[in-house]
Amino acid sequence: MVSPWRWRIIPNSRQLLVLACLLFLFWCMTLYRVSNFSLGKQKESEVLKNEIISLSEKYVRALSRENTDIVDGPYAGRFTAYDLKKTMAVLLESMLERLSRLENQVHHVMNVSNSSLANLTRPLLTEQSEDSIHAEDLILGKTEACMLTEQDKQVYTKCEGKLEWMRQMWQSDACYASYGVDGSECSFLMYLSEVEGWCPKRTWKKNVKVPIEDKSKVQYIDTNDDIEGLMKILVDPNERQGYAWIRMRIRKMWPKWVLAAGNLKEKQKLEKRRRKKILVHLGLLSKQSGWGFAENQFKGGPLGELVQWSDLICTLYVLGHQLTITSETYQLEKILSQLPAANSPCQSRTDLPVHIIYTDIVGLRQFKRYVKGGYGKFSCLLRIVDSFGTEPAYNLRMYAKAHKILTSWGGQDLLPQQFFTMFPHSPDNSFMGFVVEQHLNDSDVKGIKRENWALVYGKNDYMYENATRVSLYRGKDKYLNTIKKRLEVHGTVYVDEKAKTKRSYMPSFVTNHGLQKPEDFHILLRKSKIFVGLGFPYEGPAPLEAIANGAVYLNPKFSTPHSSKNIQFFKGKPTARELTSQHPYAELFIGEPYVYTVNMHNDTQVLKVLDKILQNKEFTSHMPYEFTEEGMLQRMNAYIEHQNWCQFQKQEAKWPPHSAISFVMGADGQSCKDACWQQGLICEPSHFLQINSARSMKQAKVDCSREDYVADIFYPGYDPHSNECVFQKEELLFSCVGQKTNFRRFCPCRNYIKGQTALCQECL
Repeated sequence: MVSPWRWRIIPNSRQLLVLACLLFLFWCMTLYRVSNFSLGKQKESEVLKNEIISLSEKYVRALSRENTDIVDGPYAGRFTAYDLKKTMAVLLESMLERLSRLENQVHHVMNVSNSSLANLTRPLLTEQSEDSIHAEDLILGKTEACMLTEQDKQVYTKCEGKLEWMRQMWQSDACYASYGVDGSECSFLMYLSEVEGWCPKRTWKKNVKVPIEDKSKVQYIDTNDDIEGLMKILVDPNERQGYAWIRMRIRKMWPKWVLAAGNLKEKQKLEKRRRKKILVHLGLLSKQSGWGFAENQFKGGPLGELVQWSDLICTLYVLGHQLTITSETYQLEKILSQLPAANSPCQSRTDLPVHIIYTDIVGLRQFKRYVKGGYGKFSCLLRIVDSFGTEPAYNLRMYAKAHKILTSWGGQDLLPQQFFTMFPHSPDNSFMGFVVEQHLNDSDVKGIKRENWALVYGKNDYMYENATRVSLYRGKDKYLNTIKKRLEVHGTVYVDEKAKTKRSYMPSFVTNHGLQKPEDFHILLRKSKIFVGLGFPYEGPAPLEAIANGAVYLNPKFSTPHSSKNIQFFKGKPTARELTSQHPYAELFIGEPYVYTVNMHNDTQVLKVLDKILQNKEFTSHMPYEFTEEGMLQRMNAYIEHQNWCQFQKQEAKWPPHSAISFVMGADGQSCKDACWQQGLICEPSHFLQINSARSMKQAKVDCSREDYVADIFYPGYDPHSNECVFQKEELLFSCVGQKTNFRRFCPCRNYIKGQTALCQECL
């Protein structure tokens, strides 16, 4: 039995707890007395601050209950209450200060530093810049001074204009307020930098941290050889069967695409590329276009555009990207309707469902019609499939209107390089190209004998017309009669059974095989020695198919270049390009012995060329690499990896790399396109910005007597008589084709890979 004395001496847990509480209370009282002794009476500012903190705590609770969905103020993120955020900033600053004090107290207590107890409750001193704003200042309505420096204006050239627009129009749409715009200068700059990217962030916050990308969310891709997956995407939206010809071509050529991807992987690294979400909208196939491409695809209608779209779709899919394909407007509207802000003018691209959009001019119009004010956020994602190209003068609406050259196809206000052409005829645009189909393999051609045939280029009867309907077609009968002196003349003209009574302009001596299937057409090319151009259609794929099958292409030369000035076909097209022949690419980049450019109206010259061709006993095939499956995969992959037009900071181009660039001073009145070509180079418009300064002109040994900035297609450059230098004021007007008398242009030129003109030697 335990004695009462022993029970009193040994304390139980309850007694120990009571003792600990008494000791803690005594320690707190001591600390309080020491603090009061060292600090004395609190300053009036501290009292006011504590009152602010106390009131803020109550204010936070009230705001959180009453204003859950309110968004306003320059410091607000999207869907965050501005007033609530300001108040929380005060509370957080106070909490951090108190935590710092507590850390100091614990440190001193653990080290039994009684001598420094007087310092335990002193405020934590932190380094602050002179113009920084304390959290409590926000409650009192103090705002930051947001200003653009001269350097900001030079680097972000569009910022000032956008800022002026915001001052006048920020209340034109509620979306601006939803992003925190409240009418203050800082809110304008914050929105234009954080949301739209037009302005620098450092104008409103001192330390800008570069966001670290979460690599775990990035999807990497390899090539894709699953054709059935592509066929599931290429499903016709209606009974018009618009994709039928495209599907047929893809299935036929698929083994070659897969083989080409394998060959390209051996030459360059295709792994670890980022998967892009790509929307492909074929506006030309829509019912609203009225062009009848879908209805006429198997009736001799133009197939050049369908060839290009087919090969583009194949390229994107084989490269491994995620595709969505549409052709009707309701499909496009359905995709865009999934994005609540599609129609909003606020240009945030963070929530967009795609990274790249490929469409044509018709599709672009449909796109604009739906998104309306929201078009701006999509514009830098666009790649416009544009067979004949769009020159800078026709692209900038304001300039085209002022010079009375605005057409229904032009005035899109995109970067000229966002237009993708069928042939590399305009360095201001990007060359997309297509694949020249080769249906016959080595075993197929062994049994085919080359006949003394001339096969005429043309699938429709009107191409043989010798009447006055279009001046371009006069004199064809005489031209074909001249060829008939040396070879049998054959044709592949579509005959409409329902319109047999319609007059035929095809000469009676032409053996017509009718509209051929691609395989049969290539057999005819293998049997023929010459493929005869009639001057139209311009820049089609058939001449390259003929050359690939060993037939020599007779390319009509125009005594007067064909352009919008004298040919109805080019009227309204956004280009002033002058064609010197039916197929300028074949004339410039291929040439003899595969291409002979002749004057159709000079019988002597035609016969002389025919005799020269027929002396050749062997007709060999030729295929430029850029028109093969592998060449197109290489070119388009480079574009997708390096072309990015959603960065608005003015900076020197990184691609093509500087090592591939040379700067050339053109001759008086010479365009940059011609000045570069004269040096065996190609004009590279992405590097114009690099030489658009007096410093660059001085490096070219030109001392400017006067400097000026003008918005026109001829600059930068200088007047050789007065040495007056003129620089480009509007970046959308940087042009390779502009030329002016009594003016020498300063031109950026790049080298190129022979057979792959779109890429420089260092581009891969």
